[in-house]
Amino acid sequence: ILLCNAYASNVENSLVLGIQSSKTLLIQPLLPLERDMLSIYNLVYESLIYIDDNYMPQGKLAQSWESSSNGKTWTFHLRPSVYFSDGTPLTAQDVVASARYILDLANDESVTDHGFYANLKYFISSISASDDSTVVIRTSKRACFGLLYALTFPVVPSSMVSKDNPPGTGPYLINTFQAGDYCWLQANPNWWQAQPQVQEIMFSFHDTQNAVMESYEYARVDAVYSRSIATAQYKSGTSSLSMSYRTNQLECLLMNNSSYELTKEVRQAIRAVVDTSKIISNVYSGLATTTNLPFYPGTWMYNDTLSSYFTLNKDEARRLLESAGWGDSDEDGILDKLNSEGKLVRLHLRFYVYEEPENDVRTAAANLIADMLSEIGIDTTIDAMTLPALTERLKAGSYDLALVSFAMDAVPDPGFMLMSGNTGNYTRYRSSVMTNMCEDLRTQTTQSGYQQVLWRIQSQFAEDCPFLCLYWRMGKILTRYMFTTVRDIREYELLRGIESFHP
Repeated sequence: ILLCNAYASNVENSLVLGIQSSKTLLIQPLLPLERDMLSIYNLVYESLIYIDDNYMPQGKLAQSWESSSNGKTWTFHLRPSVYFSDGTPLTAQDVVASARYILDLANDESVTDHGFYANLKYFISSISASDDSTVVIRTSKRACFGLLYALTFPVVPSSMVSKDNPPGTGPYLINTFQAGDYCWLQANPNWWQAQPQVQEIMFSFHDTQNAVMESYEYARVDAVYSRSIATAQYKSGTSSLSMSYRTNQLECLLMNNSSYELTKEVRQAIRAVVDTSKIISNVYSGLATTTNLPFYPGTWMYNDTLSSYFTLNKDEARRLLESAGWGDSDEDGILDKLNSEGKLVRLHLRFYVYEEPENDVRTAAANLIADMLSEIGIDTTIDAMTLPALTERLKAGSYDLALVSFAMDAVPDPGFMLMSGNTGNYTRYRSSVMTNMCEDLRTQTTQSGYQQVLWRIQSQFAEDCPFLCLYWRMGKILTRYMFTTVRDIREYELLRGIESFHP
């Protein structure tokens, strides 16, 4: 969503941005350490594939590609006459070396940090160059259309995969980098496309989000980007633009499917009373987008035919609870029923939540949800804890409700949270139908086939209600200059479009 003012100035040939960065000591694009640095890397380094405004894969360094009939082998043909910023030509060996570096790190059991691009290991069993302009990938069990989304990793020269500040093929090059201080980008004279109008970009580093915002308020920088709720107060005006961007952070209300109380009817009842729009308005100041499914609304992946499953209806919630045997025998406002041993049990749920530094709002969201549940007779006890402590409880299944977020991968594949026994399936949801559909998804080699299976997966998700998808977190770019006209501004590539912007 682009919120702009017609009177705002257009950027000229330089831009100064304030970002948060304190951990990045070396420029290593294959091993990024900080979220905000990825937007810098995406201006300097390019990938085989990029994702367009419609969230469809398009060729970047790959000019074309084809797959074998069984989807096990994919062949990519590189764009001709592409050079790194130091003047050396791009070859297929550079792509292969970059991918192998990522794969080696992802498969190294001696390290704890397997890298930002570690999911590549789930798609590639081998990668090779058949000649200087052709890359051949043999896939693992995920021989599918989703592979293209995994090929958005940066490509660097084969001789520099582990070295500091390797040259890239993108529109900019890094002239100077001072850790904890600044990074100075200049237009890459060897870029294979037309030279960008914005010739220089300076990034000023700050330790905290508060420091980033202070730099903007005191006009020390032209633009900033932040996920802080505090940015919601900034609106577009005559001297400043406010551009919303979507993050990859999906907030969910997990429900332990193995808990005695959380039968399908109870889970559906909870779904019928949790008002995400109220949470977004009251807690997140509008910096979130409601979603009912684990995909972003408005994209080709999202099954928008399922809205009837997600209607708010307290009467329906009460009906569902009654059908599950819950009533209020002592009229104290909390539902109860006799269990299999003839003991009266109350509908009381353990509700766990964790907080994030500088964004300590999740407990407030949990309290709102608890209030909504109390209106239909469900009692909760909220316990805020650290992420490691909550993770241990999720793994052990020692919880009833948990308000958490998932950092969703670029690949549109929800199997990690829906397939029986998978690592992200903390709800203990068990469905052979769902598992089979997720496995079927990973055999689809076309967008149409992939979409059809995705939509069936979402239909099953809506029917079974294993947990609730609540909203996608949003962030804001605040800038004094218009610098892009892209429709879909996404985290990790927040300056996408600056290289081709013309006022």
